[in-house]
Amino acid sequence: MDIALPDRAYVPGQGARHPEGAFDHLRATARPGMSADALARSEAWRGGLWFLTQGYFWEAHEVIEPVWMALPPNSAERRMAQAVIQLANGALKLRMGRPGAAARLAGQVETLCGEIAGPVMGVHGAEMRAAAAALRNGQEGSDSEVCIIMRIICCRFCEEK
Repeated sequence: MDIALPDRAYVPGQGARHPEGAFDHLRATARPGMSADALARSEAWRGGLWFLTQGYFWEAHEVIEPVWMALPPNSAERRMAQAVIQLANGALKLRMGRPGAAARLAGQVETLCGEIAGPVMGVHGAEMRAAAAALRNGQEGSDSEVCIIMRIICCRFCEEK
């Protein structure tokens, strides 16, 4: 992947946040008015998925959020982007030792991807549901299975682009 990882993964309550604007160069690649296909190819989307596979959950949410905001309301693409954001949030909660919050977010991911079968934004709904199940079953401080599933999803996504 040609997108550099941040120097550290931010975990709220466990260190300093990244400097203001640290991810603006990625966030700026997702703008209102872009097509869903263009947003799926944006560095914001690709970078967010990359961050998620590597355990940079807070950062993944930060860079994917403008993609979600630019997608049409009630679209499958917007639901998928929201599901990826919630998966990142859930994995972060697991890392923070909050398995109950992680399980709640896993349920949201499953609901958002419930009717998505084929690839949307390069990600399959069934694979997201598998990642949500890993999140739901995760142990406190253990988020590695979510990362592994997301690596499988994202490796195929990168090969297709």
